[in-house]
Amino acid sequence: MASLVSSPASPSISFPSSNPCSDRLHHRFLQTSRRHVIRCGIPDSLRFDNGSVPPSMPVINDSMLPGIYPGVRGLQGGIGRQNSRLRIFSGTANPALSQEIANYLGLELGKIKIKRFADGEIYVQLQESVRGCDVFLVQPTCPPANENLMELLIMIDACRRASAKNITAVIPYFGYARADRKTQGRESIAAKLVANLITEAGAHRVLACDLHSGQSMGYFDIPVDHVYGQPVILDYLASKMICSDDLVVVSPDVGGVARARAFAKKLSDAPLAIVDKRRQGHNLTEVMNLIGDVKGKVAVMVDDMIDTAGTIAKGAALLHQEGAREVYACSTHAVFSPPAIERLSSGLFQEVIITNTIPLHEQKSFPQLTVLSVANLLGETIWRVHDDCSVSSIFQ
Repeated sequence: MASLVSSPASPSISFPSSNPCSDRLHHRFLQTSRRHVIRCGIPDSLRFDNGSVPPSMPVINDSMLPGIYPGVRGLQGGIGRQNSRLRIFSGTANPALSQEIANYLGLELGKIKIKRFADGEIYVQLQESVRGCDVFLVQPTCPPANENLMELLIMIDACRRASAKNITAVIPYFGYARADRKTQGRESIAAKLVANLITEAGAHRVLACDLHSGQSMGYFDIPVDHVYGQPVILDYLASKMICSDDLVVVSPDVGGVARARAFAKKLSDAPLAIVDKRRQGHNLTEVMNLIGDVKGKVAVMVDDMIDTAGTIAKGAALLHQEGAREVYACSTHAVFSPPAIERLSSGLFQEVIITNTIPLHEQKSFPQLTVLSVANLLGETIWRVHDDCSVSSIFQ
């Protein structure tokens, strides 16, 4: 089973100031006097007491991690369903994450009816009024991508026809994001097509988490709030108290160097290594080269998603050959297409750290797997968008 850490409910709740945009980020992360302990460079950390946990896959909570958000936002800020125009609706792709987000905001999920006819067509009906409301639809376009995407489009259309004031598509995992450019002739750019579909369906805004490439935001003709899952993983790594002198951050390919560099800066400006793989010619095996020193160090491999785990598993094998003491794999999106589970559980990794942007079933669990929750991060972002507050300040 994946790592499971339980936390008792907080016995009391402290009330913040009435200004929702006031600075709540008042606890510096890991104020420790130990000079050589890894430090996280983000100003604060995230809580993981997100209410009910999906029954199929345990999600780590905040029993070992300090937090920037003191308790449940809804209970502290006086947000209540009876006096708020904020509405949260969930699709069928990841209802557990949607429930956690609603718990953080102190709201109930909106009532919605979603069913499929015998021929596979999707039917959506809102079971409550959203006229004049600020509506957020939580639906990752994870596998089955086409089903979940079509469901999201129909949900958007239902809200538009119900006279919602603002419709925000909350997409924790944006499918088709890898098809963001033409690498050879006569290819489609599916990421742009999907962006057009969401816009034309009637969405006024998109909230996405860790897009595969930043240029995907430019494909939308509506505002896009790009949320990074990096702080959640950084908090967890920092709680492990790895000696900063032993740490090295590794990019599994050249294309992820910018992501790994930003991650390394947050971890006490850790050194960076890069796995460079290249094919010498057609029908020839790939040649793997390592740029950087990992001998005797704890290597942290960082990527935005793990699909079949081929790239990250080959990179981990190379790191062990070069003398790495331990290898950790960190990724926001766990697509886990076969044979990912076999590769990740083969003993190459000390721990595989992911988030719950994509729901994981119990059969995809293995002993080295740890699942972190991004519900509070998304919940805080939703509230700031609703209340016209800064989103970028969360990551500064």
